[in-house]
Amino acid sequence: MIIAPSLLASNYARFRDEARRAQKARADWLHVDIMDGHFVPNLTFGPGIVRMLRKSTRLPLDVHLMCSRPEILLRPFREAGAWGLTVHVELENRLPSLLWDVRALGAKVGLAVNPPTPVSAVKPFLKLVDLVLVMTVNPGYGGQSFIEETVPKIEQVARWRRELGLNFRLQVDGGVDPRTIQECAGAGADTFVSGTALFGKRSLKQAIAKMRRLAIEAAGKAGWRAAASADGVTPAT
Repeated sequence: MIIAPSLLASNYARFRDEARRAQKARADWLHVDIMDGHFVPNLTFGPGIVRMLRKSTRLPLDVHLMCSRPEILLRPFREAGAWGLTVHVELENRLPSLLWDVRALGAKVGLAVNPPTPVSAVKPFLKLVDLVLVMTVNPGYGGQSFIEETVPKIEQVARWRRELGLNFRLQVDGGVDPRTIQECAGAGADTFVSGTALFGKRSLKQAIAKMRRLAIEAAGKAGWRAAASADGVTPAT
């Protein structure tokens, strides 16, 4: 199980220290939300922040581009140190070239789907990606409540992954806490972005360990076996 603290919930005045704190706390990845003020109604970080983070931590930097024109941002963020680049299925006819460009840059390829979008939109692209991100809140702001209606989407993507014999990671982001992580893991998710439920705790290490334990237990009860590496997942047989 991959636990990825979201930088959006960290102390903005101490990004370097927060990245190091996440690494010492045994996080697996660091999730970086990039918002352009157009695709979503908020504005966050540029490549310079990712470049600074890359110098501050060994953690993979999981960069989520909530942007209307990610095509102009892929190379700058990859060159700044992004390990993975996730774009949105809502970009529709631009997706094939975007996914190809991310792959060509040597980054892990991620595809996100928003709560109002039918999950069927991601199915044609499943063989082209390393990660599917099911947003469990509407993107644009941190600290929102988990949308329960997104759980069937997670279940559907997990079924497709098993039926097609694919190894992409199934990520969730939004309102992930000790309760909802169990729902998501039970539905088939194996990669969890969490902000305030992690960075908001005095002991980030204990919070991460608790979340990972709960996810593993829930996945085991549901018949899922945790992946051995950060690059794939193996359904239980």
